[in-house]
Amino acid sequence: MPNLNLADLSSEIEANVRRALAEDIGSGDITAQLIPAERLASARVITREDAVICGTAWVDAVFRQLDPRVAVHWQVQDGDRVHADQTLFTLEGPARALLSGERSALNFLQTLSAVATRCRQYADLVEGTQVKLLDTRKTLPGLRLAQKYAVTCGGCHNHRIGLFDAFLIKENHIAACGGIAQAISAAHQIAPGKPVEVEVESLEELREALEAGADIVMLDELSLEDMREAVKLTAGRAKLEASGGINDSTLRVIAETGVDYISLGTLTKDVKAVDLSMRLAL
Repeated sequence: MPNLNLADLSSEIEANVRRALAEDIGSGDITAQLIPAERLASARVITREDAVICGTAWVDAVFRQLDPRVAVHWQVQDGDRVHADQTLFTLEGPARALLSGERSALNFLQTLSAVATRCRQYADLVEGTQVKLLDTRKTLPGLRLAQKYAVTCGGCHNHRIGLFDAFLIKENHIAACGGIAQAISAAHQIAPGKPVEVEVESLEELREALEAGADIVMLDELSLEDMREAVKLTAGRAKLEASGGINDSTLRVIAETGVDYISLGTLTKDVKAVDLSMRLAL
């Protein structure tokens, strides 16, 4: 699948931010009302740890929607590696808006930067190989496109966006259709031109998938020996994707088998928010 482009996410970003602000502010930020409406302030946002940054457009949208008088001055951009105590951006504008937007802005930035940071760590582990690391659908509800964009900022790649843009035929689909060949044939009839991927658990099933014309074959928890054999058997007739039970200690050796892709739910699912802090000055 092609990677998401930030330019295509404008409406998604605005919608993400509207929901976040409505959730957090509701009928109004009563604490911010303690501050005179005319009071101006500045603020500085720092990271307390090393990270790869993602989410600048979401931060911009938070303050734009709250009060267009707020000026956001970035010192980094998406994809940049940053170090502990580094300033990421500064703010100038009405103090109420700065304080009301702080949590939503940092929530987006810390979460998306966490994904980008994890992806960069994994991409570095396979540097020098030809493999592409793919994300999955294991994303936060409502933030799939945001997280998948963050994946690209960390040097990894997007798999299908959802259930609508490509087939991924798994064990239960195969059983319901009566076999691998039948499932692939039905997919070609239902949506000609859509990529068809099928999950297999053995070399015999791989042969069936290749004969039936699969575009991509997912090798589900095959041994390293079988993966190497699968690359030889496939000989370029389809793309091969390794999946299941893969971690940072096995990633490199799997990449070196010659598979085209490795998919990892951990890129978006098992991440820890980057520790950020905003410091206000009146």
